Amino acid sequence: MDKPIVYVVSDSVGETAELVVKASISQFNNSNFEIRRIPYIEDTATLTEAVLQAKEHKALIGFTLVKPEFRSFLLEEARNHNVPAIDIIGPIIDEMENLYGKKPRLEPGLVHKLDEDYFKRVEAIEFAVKYDDGRDPRGILKADIVLIGVSRTSKTPLSQYLAHKRLKVANVPIVPEVDPPEELFKVNPEKCIGLKISAEKLNDIRKERLKALGLDDKATYANMERIKQELNHFQQVVDKINCDVIDVSNKAVEETANTIMNVIRRKEQS
Repeated sequence: MDKPIVYVVSDSVGETAELVVKASISQFNNSNFEIRRIPYIEDTATLTEAVLQAKEHKALIGFTLVKPEFRSFLLEEARNHNVPAIDIIGPIIDEMENLYGKKPRLEPGLVHKLDEDYFKRVEAIEFAVKYDDGRDPRGILKADIVLIGVSRTSKTPLSQYLAHKRLKVANVPIVPEVDPPEELFKVNPEKCIGLKISAEKLNDIRKERLKALGLDDKATYANMERIKQELNHFQQVVDKINCDVIDVSNKAVEETANTIMNVIRRKEQS
């Protein structure tokens, strides 16, 4: 006896319908089904052909078609040819529309766009972690944005915030005793953003940080002369790169991130 065939018909990839069909097949022990997928339906002629194939092989059709006209056409064709056809997603969409009073977009493939968006965000977050605080300068050349600043200018939280916007961000700490990585002068300066801060504000932030760690707030890290030295060195570096600089002295992370995204958009449009 020929093994049973189930046709999976979709105006997108057809993965959703195939998963449901496979879940159903799993309930039939030792049954050797064959699944034949017909994806990316764009016209009714292909639907008619799918029905005729199913009729020839005495097969079942499981389908996910978001366009109502395609759903109606397939169901009508299947009835005319006595082919069993199961609408997997249509009834749920209809009930949601009726219950919640919202109109569906009726665009094929949206679930995959959502998945793609999710994976891009995860990839960007992993990138931000991997190339945080200058730990691997190779990330500078791969990044969408490179943040440059002295310690405690919110480079890490900014990197994570922007990563959730699907931007790959590397950040580089600027310290007078350490030469900046050479990649910083090779990357397109339009990708670089310097994070400027006033000496007084940085002094306050660093003192609070030392206290939080149970350390003496008079340490060199929070010394005003040392801070001014770092900020002067930072200015020399960003002047050499010739990149945009944002003053973060009195800005929340969200506000700075929005400013950065506006700068990037402006550059893309120019």
